[in-house]
Amino acid sequence: MNDRAVFKKDTLILEGMSCVACARTIERMLQNLEGVHLAQVNLAAEKAYVEYDPGVVDRSDIEAAITSVGYGVKTETAKVTLAIGDMNCAACASKIERNLQEAPGVKEAAVNLAAEKAYVKYDPAVIDVESIITIVTSSGYRAAVFEEIKKELDDDLDKVHQAACDMWRAWAFTVPIMLWMLPGMFMGIHGWPIPRYFDVGLVILAAPVVFWVGRKTLTSGIRALFHGSANMDSLIAMGALAAFATGPAVFFTAIENYAGTSAMIMSFHLTGRYIENKAKGRASQAIKKLLQLEAKTARILVDGEEKEVSLEQVKVGDVMVVRPGEKVPTDGVIVAGESSLDESMATGESMPVHRTVGEEVIGATINHEGLLQVKATKVGKDTFLAQVIKMVEECQGTKVPIQEFADRVTGIFVPTVMTIAALTFVAWLLFPEVFRAVGYWAQSFLPWVNPSLSSFTLAIFATVAVLVIACPCALGLATPTALMVGTGLGAENGILIRSGEAIQTIKELDVIVFDKTGTITKGKPEVTDIVAVSGFSEKDVLLYGASAEAGSEHPLGKSIVNYAKDKEVSLLNISGFSAVTGRGVQATIENELVLVGSRKLMTEQGIDPAVMEPEMKRLEEEAKTAMLVACGGRLLGIIAVADTLKEDSVAAIAELEKMGLTTVMITGDNERTAASIARQVGISRVLAEVLPDGKVAEIQKLQADNKKVAMVGDGINDAPALTQANVGIAIGTGTDIAIEAADITLVGGSLSSVVTAVKLSKATFAKIKQNLFWAFFYNSIAIPLAVLGLLHPVIAEIAMATSSVTVVTNANLLRRVNIKPSYQQ
Repeated sequence: MNDRAVFKKDTLILEGMSCVACARTIERMLQNLEGVHLAQVNLAAEKAYVEYDPGVVDRSDIEAAITSVGYGVKTETAKVTLAIGDMNCAACASKIERNLQEAPGVKEAAVNLAAEKAYVKYDPAVIDVESIITIVTSSGYRAAVFEEIKKELDDDLDKVHQAACDMWRAWAFTVPIMLWMLPGMFMGIHGWPIPRYFDVGLVILAAPVVFWVGRKTLTSGIRALFHGSANMDSLIAMGALAAFATGPAVFFTAIENYAGTSAMIMSFHLTGRYIENKAKGRASQAIKKLLQLEAKTARILVDGEEKEVSLEQVKVGDVMVVRPGEKVPTDGVIVAGESSLDESMATGESMPVHRTVGEEVIGATINHEGLLQVKATKVGKDTFLAQVIKMVEECQGTKVPIQEFADRVTGIFVPTVMTIAALTFVAWLLFPEVFRAVGYWAQSFLPWVNPSLSSFTLAIFATVAVLVIACPCALGLATPTALMVGTGLGAENGILIRSGEAIQTIKELDVIVFDKTGTITKGKPEVTDIVAVSGFSEKDVLLYGASAEAGSEHPLGKSIVNYAKDKEVSLLNISGFSAVTGRGVQATIENELVLVGSRKLMTEQGIDPAVMEPEMKRLEEEAKTAMLVACGGRLLGIIAVADTLKEDSVAAIAELEKMGLTTVMITGDNERTAASIARQVGISRVLAEVLPDGKVAEIQKLQADNKKVAMVGDGINDAPALTQANVGIAIGTGTDIAIEAADITLVGGSLSSVVTAVKLSKATFAKIKQNLFWAFFYNSIAIPLAVLGLLHPVIAEIAMATSSVTVVTNANLLRRVNIKPSYQQ
């Protein structure tokens, strides 16, 4: 018999171990723990491998035991995105979110009503995906793992189509009801008795609207009530059913017939849902646009022959043929050919970018002119485009801090409204004359107010109005829809926002810190000046200087050679090349010794550089590396090289300063060089001679002055500083940007993107605030009016539907905001 068959194996990641003694302490403690069969601790891997009897001890007991001896257990976190069905309002989202958050093993859970998705971070050792789905389904909703993002396109169209069908079916019965009610109103005005067939007609025409077309709303609302979590549909269902019940009741008691009103309530509700679905589709259209950019097929080389295959069949290593005008099927590197590519889908920049052999290209970018052969390096979910879409989706699963209060309100909103409705009904029956007094006052300007009706009728009238006027959806949609539009708009402009919190934090920024190399500057040296000694030309200086440097591997030497090639200078043959450490290079050209380097190199070879000293000092004060060039014992001139500013750095810094932000440059350069760059670009403050590991400390110093700080860096070398800053902004180009390294990633690599990101974040947050204001304002005004009996139930339902649509439409207006820097408009 094998006793070990009943044992469970687990691997725990440990924290706090520093030596073998630590590992032994944990190992001994675990081996002595009742129920543990085997325990091994690997110090190098910082893991514990445990076999135990789950009937005696469980994982939480083992973790607690490790913690009790002074060490920690790092919990692994997995992520899953679920597509949620049958959500109808913010109360549904709030309930699912709450149930998920309360589940053991779930670290974070966020439900996006607008996107109809749940984003869950969980400990796979404690809970699995199936259990998470079960939590959602047991709450009364449908759930499935969301994997194939492309299904959204068809799903959204289906939802809009279904909503449109429901709306037109409802109105097909409701319009005749309205026509049917006109004679009744006419008879009522003249005091004529209303025949019974009139009431029968209203009930017959209203029944299909409420019970057939509106069955989904009724089912959803009643199901939610049975689960103990009333939602928006619960309010509509109760209001419509209460109004419809007066139809049959009119045959047995003295009450007004509101059966026709129940049909109108349902019709306006379904109309609101249709408009809302269309607007929500527009809110997420940026992701759909990105999806539609993908190439559908690719031509790959198989045994030297071209073969057309679907995009899904392309594998890493396949060589794809891309003709002019075609899309690059997937991420790769050019192995043959050169061309200009339209990379605007990734960077937001409209100008084509020249690419040649050895350079990376992004899938879905458009080849403009040359024939390219591209070796696939990333496919499927690993491509740059897939990463962008995933990041935008994840951001939509995060929360903006300002949303927390709205979430708390939404969680108790529907039960509160139901309580208010019940109290309204009771109050109208107990104190009818108090409410009638208000009715008599309003009668002259609100034609639907009729205080002469029976108290029971007026109580029904007010209660139904309260049920259908309240709108938690406006609160629930206020933030997610604005976040969807904002993140999508960002993706279209090469700005990838990781979290909703970053959007709010940017609004509060005081300081933006820029790393110098690769952020403000291009990050690679270029020739900036050529100065010739009298008697020689700039071409002479470049010809001999570049020819000598042709043998060099140094970045400065390569920049001189590249500059000469760009100027179509034919280099001379060299012999006897050597690099003189710390001084420069020397080579023999046409039997003459050519020197390129420092003053010291010249003086050691008997050449006096004094004649060029004023120019040398001037160039060095401009933060340029000045190299003297000599041939045959004669000084020819100077070649100056520098890491040049990006084309838009000066304008971008100026615009950020106009926005009231303090700009700071952080660099390892000496004070003089750093000050020179700062003067050129217009930076307010310089932090010079800062080593890479000192950047975090400098950020902390700024934060210690109660400043909110953003750090802009390359996303790889600056990762610790990006993490320390209140907002980390990674800037880079191509497919290897460290998307995971920062709160915001700028794909284009230009500083203009920083300006755009700030403007986008401020505009998005402004929309969120506007939406929350209108949602709170609407509910705080509408509910009291309904309680007083001043709102007709139909008008209440129109107002409710309008409030949701207004919030979603306002979010979509974000697309009209100009987020480009002023100098690009």
